[in-house]
Amino acid sequence: MKTICLKISWLDSKNTDGLTLPSYHSAGASGMDVSAAVAEPAVLACGEIKMIPTNLAVAIPSGYEIQVRPRSGLAIKHGVTIINSPGTIDADYRGEVKIGLINLGPQPYTIQRGDRVAQLVVGAVQRADLYLVDELDKTVRQAGGFGHTGK
Repeated sequence: MKTICLKISWLDSKNTDGLTLPSYHSAGASGMDVSAAVAEPAVLACGEIKMIPTNLAVAIPSGYEIQVRPRSGLAIKHGVTIINSPGTIDADYRGEVKIGLINLGPQPYTIQRGDRVAQLVVGAVQRADLYLVDELDKTVRQAGGFGHTGK
Protein backbone atom coordinates (compact mmCIF):
# COMPACT_ATOMS: atom_id res chain seq x y z
CA MET A 1 0.00 0.00 0.00
CA LYS A 2 1.41 3.37 -1.03
CA THR A 3 1.38 6.23 1.47
CA ILE A 4 1.87 9.95 0.90
CA CYS A 5 2.59 12.80 3.29
CA LEU A 6 -0.35 15.09 4.07
CA LYS A 7 0.25 18.24 6.07
CA ILE A 8 -2.75 19.01 8.27
CA SER A 9 -3.38 21.82 10.72
CA TRP A 10 -5.96 22.95 13.21
CA LEU A 11 -7.36 26.31 12.16
CA ASP A 12 -7.96 27.21 15.81
CA SER A 13 -5.50 25.24 17.93
CA LYS A 14 -7.17 26.49 21.13
CA ASN A 15 -10.52 25.01 20.06
CA THR A 16 -9.73 21.29 19.77
CA ASP A 17 -11.42 19.90 22.90
CA GLY A 18 -13.33 16.76 21.98
CA LEU A 19 -11.82 16.59 18.49
CA THR A 20 -9.34 14.16 16.99
CA LEU A 21 -7.28 14.32 13.83
CA PRO A 22 -8.66 12.25 10.96
CA SER A 23 -7.62 8.63 11.37
CA TYR A 24 -7.94 5.17 9.89
CA HIS A 25 -9.84 2.84 12.23
CA SER A 26 -8.57 -0.45 10.83
CA ALA A 27 -5.52 -1.73 8.98
CA GLY A 28 -7.49 -2.17 5.75
CA ALA A 29 -9.48 1.08 5.88
CA SER A 30 -9.23 3.31 2.82
CA GLY A 31 -10.95 6.27 4.48
CA MET A 32 -9.98 8.38 7.47
CA ASP A 33 -12.88 9.34 9.72
CA VAL A 34 -13.19 13.09 10.27
CA SER A 35 -14.92 14.70 13.25
CA ALA A 36 -17.48 17.49 13.56
CA ALA A 37 -16.15 20.65 15.19
CA VAL A 38 -19.58 22.08 15.99
CA ALA A 39 -19.63 24.47 18.94
CA GLU A 40 -23.09 23.23 19.99
CA PRO A 41 -25.15 20.20 18.98
CA ALA A 42 -26.42 20.68 15.41
CA VAL A 43 -29.85 19.26 14.64
CA LEU A 44 -30.28 18.17 11.03
CA ALA A 45 -34.02 18.17 10.30
CA CYS A 46 -35.45 15.80 7.69
CA GLY A 47 -34.41 17.07 4.27
CA GLU A 48 -32.10 19.72 5.76
CA ILE A 49 -28.59 20.43 4.47
CA LYS A 50 -25.86 21.85 6.74
CA MET A 51 -22.17 22.56 6.39
CA ILE A 52 -20.37 20.96 9.31
CA PRO A 53 -17.02 22.49 10.30
CA THR A 54 -13.97 20.35 11.12
CA ASN A 55 -11.52 23.07 12.29
CA LEU A 56 -9.00 21.49 9.89
CA ALA A 57 -7.09 22.53 6.80
CA VAL A 58 -4.91 20.24 4.72
CA ALA A 59 -2.12 20.59 2.16
CA ILE A 60 -2.59 17.89 -0.46
CA PRO A 61 0.39 17.15 -2.73
CA SER A 62 0.03 18.02 -6.41
CA GLY A 63 -1.37 15.07 -8.34
CA TYR A 64 -3.70 14.00 -5.52
CA GLU A 65 -7.15 14.86 -4.17
CA ILE A 66 -9.17 13.99 -1.11
CA GLN A 67 -12.66 12.64 -1.66
CA VAL A 68 -15.19 13.31 1.09
CA ARG A 69 -17.44 10.27 1.37
CA PRO A 70 -20.35 9.27 3.60
CA ARG A 71 -19.91 7.04 6.61
CA SER A 72 -21.94 3.91 5.96
CA GLY A 73 -23.33 3.74 9.50
CA LEU A 74 -24.76 7.26 9.33
CA ALA A 75 -26.22 6.64 5.90
CA ILE A 76 -27.78 3.23 6.56
CA LYS A 77 -28.94 3.74 10.15
CA HIS A 78 -30.03 7.39 9.97
CA GLY A 79 -30.19 8.47 6.32
CA VAL A 80 -27.48 11.10 6.88
CA THR A 81 -25.11 11.38 3.93
CA ILE A 82 -22.88 13.76 1.97
CA ILE A 83 -24.94 16.07 -0.26
CA ASN A 84 -22.33 16.19 -3.05
CA SER A 85 -20.97 12.69 -2.60
CA PRO A 86 -18.20 12.28 -3.17
CA GLY A 87 -17.04 15.79 -2.43
CA THR A 88 -13.61 16.74 -3.72
CA ILE A 89 -10.87 18.68 -1.96
CA ASP A 90 -8.37 19.84 -4.58
CA ALA A 91 -4.61 19.99 -4.03
CA ASP A 92 -4.56 23.80 -4.17
CA TYR A 93 -7.34 24.37 -1.58
CA ARG A 94 -6.16 25.58 1.83
CA GLY A 95 -9.43 26.60 3.50
CA GLU A 96 -11.36 24.77 6.19
CA VAL A 97 -12.49 21.26 5.37
CA LYS A 98 -16.27 21.40 5.76
CA ILE A 99 -18.66 18.51 5.38
CA GLY A 100 -21.93 19.09 3.51
CA LEU A 101 -24.46 16.77 5.16
CA ILE A 102 -28.08 16.10 4.26
CA ASN A 103 -30.61 14.19 6.31
CA LEU A 104 -32.58 11.88 4.01
CA GLY A 105 -33.86 9.88 6.96
CA PRO A 106 -37.30 9.84 8.61
CA GLN A 107 -36.16 11.51 11.87
CA PRO A 108 -34.13 14.61 12.79
CA TYR A 109 -30.51 13.73 13.54
CA THR A 110 -28.29 15.53 16.06
CA ILE A 111 -24.58 15.98 15.39
CA GLN A 112 -22.47 16.34 18.52
CA ARG A 113 -18.99 17.80 18.78
CA GLY A 114 -16.45 15.08 17.96
CA ASP A 115 -18.93 12.85 16.08
CA ARG A 116 -17.37 11.14 13.07
CA VAL A 117 -19.38 12.57 10.17
CA ALA A 118 -17.51 11.58 7.00
CA GLN A 119 -14.56 9.71 5.54
CA LEU A 120 -11.62 11.30 3.75
CA VAL A 121 -10.11 9.15 0.99
CA VAL A 122 -6.84 10.22 -0.65
CA GLY A 123 -6.60 9.43 -4.35
CA ALA A 124 -4.37 10.07 -7.33
CA VAL A 125 -5.72 12.45 -9.97
CA GLN A 126 -5.68 11.54 -13.64
CA ARG A 127 -6.11 14.45 -16.07
CA ALA A 128 -7.23 14.13 -19.66
CA ASP A 129 -6.41 15.85 -22.93
CA LEU A 130 -9.59 16.33 -24.98
CA TYR A 131 -9.67 15.81 -28.75
CA LEU A 132 -12.64 17.09 -30.74
CA VAL A 133 -13.57 14.57 -33.45
CA ASP A 134 -16.39 14.36 -35.99
CA GLU A 135 -17.38 10.81 -34.98
CA LEU A 136 -16.68 8.47 -32.08
CA ASP A 137 -15.60 4.82 -32.39
CA LYS A 138 -18.51 2.37 -32.62
CA THR A 139 -19.29 -0.03 -29.72
CA VAL A 140 -21.78 -2.85 -29.19
CA ARG A 141 -23.66 -0.79 -26.61
CA GLN A 142 -23.61 2.54 -28.50
CA ALA A 143 -26.11 4.90 -26.79
CA GLY A 144 -27.85 2.29 -24.61
CA GLY A 145 -28.63 3.95 -21.28
CA PHE A 146 -29.46 2.91 -17.74
CA GLY A 147 -30.40 -0.76 -17.54
CA HIS A 148 -29.42 -1.37 -21.15
CA THR A 149 -27.07 -4.29 -20.41
CA GLY A 150 -29.30 -6.04 -17.84
CA LYS A 151 -32.81 -7.34 -17.51
